[in-house]
Amino acid sequence: MQDIAGVLVNTVISAALYATMAYGLAVIYGVMRIINLAHAGLMMLGAYATLALFTRFGLDPFLSLLVVGPLFFLIGVVLYRLVVRRLPRSGSTPSMESLLLLFGVWLVLQNLAYVIWTGDTQSILTSYTMKSVPVLGVRVGVPSLFVFAGSVLSLVFLNVVLKATYLGKAIRAVTQNRDAALLAGVDADRISAMAFGLGTAFAGVAGGMLSSLYAFTPDFGRSFLLKAFCIIVLGGMESVTGVAAGALVLAFLENGLGSWTTLPTSLQDAASFTLLFVTLVAFPQGLPGLAARVRAVFK
Repeated sequence: MQDIAGVLVNTVISAALYATMAYGLAVIYGVMRIINLAHAGLMMLGAYATLALFTRFGLDPFLSLLVVGPLFFLIGVVLYRLVVRRLPRSGSTPSMESLLLLFGVWLVLQNLAYVIWTGDTQSILTSYTMKSVPVLGVRVGVPSLFVFAGSVLSLVFLNVVLKATYLGKAIRAVTQNRDAALLAGVDADRISAMAFGLGTAFAGVAGGMLSSLYAFTPDFGRSFLLKAFCIIVLGGMESVTGVAAGALVLAFLENGLGSWTTLPTSLQDAASFTLLFVTLVAFPQGLPGLAARVRAVFK
């Protein structure tokens, strides 16, 4: 029972963080049909921004998210205005140009980080880094609880933006049918800039939270990008609820394998890649598509 409780607690905590990582990708893909390969570089940059605020100004890593989020939103809007908007429209599928361009942006960010911070491994150590508290009989690190709280607040914020603001309604309209949204008077270019900024802000916030749990270098973020890809493919590329479900499935798989098998934790990325492969082959529409097929069978 202790193992089950441990797996469930760690699954919920990990899933909240994974969902925060993946929603940035999902929002950008939904509005612009772009797979943002620079997402990993932006998460890495978020980790270094959090480190800079901590070392230079003594700002707590989780309070610094209040700075990192708006800052990365502006970075995303500027990146869209200067670079991404110049991409040719490719209809309903990501273009090769967008993949190459954003991969190039990732490399630029990575090399910029090497120049500024060198390749030395960095970490953020606070007064509570090594502390833990009991949750349902399981010892959980205090930083992990703060990450869970930060992730939940981020997801509540995104839900409010998408459902209760004009921006959110416009994002959903462009996601569902860009041409119809244009006919209804929605400025799709402006909404795309805001959506790219929102996705970039989520990448920065996710990177900031990850920096409180893991050591990092300019190569940081690659494995987390793979997890985010796995989640949005599993959950359905445009489904907010599906992304949350995908995050839960991946987190449960990783924690279950870690607790109930002898599989080394270093092979967790292999589990993510295997799940991504199985999803693309067996049910490419993700969990929403699988649920629709199950309903059709029992109808």
